Amino acid sequence: MPTPALPLPPPAHAAPLPPVRTGAGGVRVLTGVPYAALPGARPLELDLYLPAGPGPAPVVVFLHGGGWRLGSRHTAGPAYRGADPTPFEQVAQAGIAVASVDYRLSGEAVWPAQLHDAKAAVRWLRSRASELGLDADRVASWGESAGGHLAELLGLTPDDPALEGEVGVTGPSSTVAAVAAWYAPSDVAAVATDLGTDPTDPGTREAQLLGAPAVEVPGRAAQASPVTHASAPAPPFLLLHGRADRFVPCVQSERLAARLPDVELHTYDGADHMWLGAPDAAADALTRTVAFLRRQLIEEDRA
Repeated sequence: MPTPALPLPPPAHAAPLPPVRTGAGGVRVLTGVPYAALPGARPLELDLYLPAGPGPAPVVVFLHGGGWRLGSRHTAGPAYRGADPTPFEQVAQAGIAVASVDYRLSGEAVWPAQLHDAKAAVRWLRSRASELGLDADRVASWGESAGGHLAELLGLTPDDPALEGEVGVTGPSSTVAAVAAWYAPSDVAAVATDLGTDPTDPGTREAQLLGAPAVEVPGRAAQASPVTHASAPAPPFLLLHGRADRFVPCVQSERLAARLPDVELHTYDGADHMWLGAPDAAADALTRTVAFLRRQLIEEDRA
């Protein structure tokens, strides 16, 4: 008689939610929440910051920077290290939930895995919205640097099956209603040219993302570039960039802004990447982002 197979546990993203702790200003925080299970790999996780008031609350998906090579969901960038309340708590105190998301880095998987993961996070949030006290119809994306690139693509690729992926929960929409991006590489194919560096160098951040230098895989580089997907149906965008950025030139955001129908572009003189050298820019960027998200997700809803 054959031995019966052992029952498999449910996927990590179907598990009960972890305990809630209370953060600054009564913000409710859930840490290490699995949003997608990957066969043979670690589950993908996010941290949730929920407003103290009654729901359903709008939510913004935050994607961290790090050149697609490093970084984690625990920080909005070095300019905010030690901030109390944290940037995520500040957004939640303004009435907007934050889901800060980890995604596969380029050492784990190449493009388009990172966008597949970001879309999976949006779908998971929609699938558990009522349980979490979230409004599934009011979802935005926000990111810094490489995470800003992914946040832009969430807004610009709502109906592309090749970029949707089959990670985690499938079925719900991965569309977002607004996008905020800080110093994002919006034209992946042209980053090396804009920097004046060797476009054939396989060690660049964008080459590691794509699996080869952009000049060797032009179709893949174009697919990974938000400028390729910019079109009239795009949601409202907020683009913030430092004019002294030595890692992602400001022209990257300017180029995308020129192709978007509803965009606010603000640049900061003297600000380097990650707002280095410009603490006033860091504070202003967060203030502008909160105001933009409130306009798009709260005030527009009441109009």
